[in-house]
Amino acid sequence: MCVDNTPPPPGRLTRRGVLAGAAALAGTSAVLAGAAPEASATSAASLGSPGRGGDLVVEGGRLLDPLTGEVTEDAVVVIVGGVVRAAGPRSRLGTRTPSGVPVLRAHGQWILPGLVDAHIHLNTAAEARDAVLKGATSARSGSTNFYQDVAVRELARQAPERAPRLRAAGIFVTPDLGDTILADPDLAPLARLREGVRSAEALRRVVAVNLARGADTIKTRVNERAGLPEQDPLVQVYDHEQLSTIVAAARRGGKGVLCHSYSEKGCHDAVTAGIRSLEHGAFVGERTLREMRRRGTYFTPTLTAIAGLAESSDPVLAERGRTYLPVLKRAVLAAHELGVPLAAGTDSSGGTVDPIGREVELMHAAGLPALDAIRTATTGAAKLLGFDSTAGRLARGFAGDVLVVDGDPLADLGVLSRPARVVRAGFSVPAA
Repeated sequence: MCVDNTPPPPGRLTRRGVLAGAAALAGTSAVLAGAAPEASATSAASLGSPGRGGDLVVEGGRLLDPLTGEVTEDAVVVIVGGVVRAAGPRSRLGTRTPSGVPVLRAHGQWILPGLVDAHIHLNTAAEARDAVLKGATSARSGSTNFYQDVAVRELARQAPERAPRLRAAGIFVTPDLGDTILADPDLAPLARLREGVRSAEALRRVVAVNLARGADTIKTRVNERAGLPEQDPLVQVYDHEQLSTIVAAARRGGKGVLCHSYSEKGCHDAVTAGIRSLEHGAFVGERTLREMRRRGTYFTPTLTAIAGLAESSDPVLAERGRTYLPVLKRAVLAAHELGVPLAAGTDSSGGTVDPIGREVELMHAAGLPALDAIRTATTGAAKLLGFDSTAGRLARGFAGDVLVVDGDPLADLGVLSRPARVVRAGFSVPAA
């Protein structure tokens, strides 16, 4: 059975209704309606315009630039309208700071750009806010079941202090959609496919619906899941030809693909099919890593998620985590030594948001120097997400996303998981 005779999904025709439902599921409609008195008075026609960022001066701390590794003593960061207008030593900027602007004093502390979580599942407004509070001011979705991530992305545009700047992935391109088939009426033709989403027509269909609904990237898989004890993560669910079909369909829409993977053959098939980033990838081998370096394919190992398996109460998952984690750490170090670009991602899901700083710690534990580990959650991840001129640094023209921490992150990466203050687009975010 195929879907050849079904017309392609419309763009604007049903998108408003679908996304309204996603916003309701994510809880973002209520957040936006009650965000501020002026927001409720805003006309529906103007809601497509991003909300203005805040004005703030952060001063007195040590400023770390992840790109260069340079540390500036007694630094000042000037944020106007959510954008950095100046950053540097007080001796150079002291007389240029605007008057009447709120000041965040960071004396005795360190100042870094907000971190980037390149693999996270944000299904609700509460999870989005928690991610910001834990230091992730930019992120990439690892997919959601009902397009909640597209609604969270809009929340981030309208009320940036409430959510990370987000690249949405829409729904997972996977053989069994389950209840996700209810995410959009244009997925209904797939309901009677006996083999699931496996044919070229079905794969292209899911990608097309994602693109029509506003996805920024496409998420698929090559292996079964590690987090379900009844599944074997080394079993391959899509072959090279199927993955190539997904990649080609995404590219026609100008999008890249992130691919859930574990086995070496699965990783190799995914990389040679042209994916943009390899997710998890515990058993990725040297030949595949070399191919990744040649192609510029990113590696997002999600060490936090694998470490979490080792702490599971389920004996199958706990043993899987204990077995996979050292293998994955070796793969991360091998990737780094070969020059494969790395991006930090927690794979947080299920209502629990892990601090992205923990992933940076685990990158360091795998063998990366502290500064290189920090880059995986700043300049490296920002480049993967296409935010390299927006996030990952505190320099003129970059977003006013700031992390203030109580210690030297180059000496103790643990401070990144316990931010003293987070600033998102010039707004100092209050504690939960």
